[in-house]
Amino acid sequence: MSGVLKHLPAPLWSALVPVLSLAGAAAFMVFWSGAVPGLLVPLLAILLFATVLAAVHHAETIAKRLGDPYGAILLALAVTIIEAALIVSVLLNAPAGTSEIARDTVFAAIMIVLNGIVGLCLLIGGIRFREQEFIARGAVSALAVLATVAVLALVLPNYTVAVPGPVYATPQLVFVACVSLALYGLFLYVQMVRHRGDFSDPRLQELEDRKPGRREMATALLLLPIALVAVVVLAETLAPTVEHAVAQAGLPAALVGVVIAMTVLLPEGTAALRAALANRLQTALNLALGSALASICLTIPLVAILSIALGQPLTLGLEAEHIVLLLLSLFVATLSLAMGRTTILQGGLHLVIFGAFLTIAAIP
Repeated sequence: MSGVLKHLPAPLWSALVPVLSLAGAAAFMVFWSGAVPGLLVPLLAILLFATVLAAVHHAETIAKRLGDPYGAILLALAVTIIEAALIVSVLLNAPAGTSEIARDTVFAAIMIVLNGIVGLCLLIGGIRFREQEFIARGAVSALAVLATVAVLALVLPNYTVAVPGPVYATPQLVFVACVSLALYGLFLYVQMVRHRGDFSDPRLQELEDRKPGRREMATALLLLPIALVAVVVLAETLAPTVEHAVAQAGLPAALVGVVIAMTVLLPEGTAALRAALANRLQTALNLALGSALASICLTIPLVAILSIALGQPLTLGLEAEHIVLLLLSLFVATLSLAMGRTTILQGGLHLVIFGAFLTIAAIP
């Protein structure tokens, strides 16, 4: 039996869990409305984390077959497409004048990735290996693109005067959308073609015992999107329960978006943490920074097109306290990753900023 399982294209559990999760969550959403009954919450939570592990397994299979950084890029794009689809669905169903969902989701994703995921990777890597090395040029290049697009999309709208409020005029919004896509395309070209060596993890080749076959690759390509969609559907299923718990605790409703964003980013976060524990910090950073870049560079153009088509103003400018946290995060990340070597100190700094973000989200 073990010989048969050894030659299967993927472990049986990694194939069954995403399909069962998606089917079960979809059936629950069709036949039940409102909060999940208390007895089912632990079961759905366990199913959610099992699906996350399945998604990570398929992402790692693709990464081993394609090589770094293609696997990280594919996972980031898949998660971002699903995240953007969720934002679009909310915008289409939102009342007139409610247009902060894209801004809040993108900002939460950046803070979770840049401080939560990166901070944990640096901390646990530093604890286990004392110091970890990576190619600084790749990380700094990603941070430069992220900083440029984040300031243009989330900070500059507060200071324009063509339209009152933290809103861009249509020509300005079109410019920012085009620049976001252009910079992301340029970054992908640099990462995958022109300067691929700046993003390649040499330890990935050292630690691989074998390269997955075509059948394993095809199975992973099929099951990865199913697993990611299942994660999102399960998160949406648990959302009313989370909203109820947040309301009962007297916390701001915006905290729900943070919880959902953290859930959607679980596959990438788990994959990055596993890479850091295996002393592959380059891969971990490719996953984390690539996720933040894809989130803002692809989501902003999509919601900009939707906003123009619907004639609905799009609030992009952050509140003052969020601007401070964003700029602090970008500044500290640049200092942390500029030398190509990190310790537990850098991890601790990012986690402190992440704690401040969560505190401000809970107590504005």
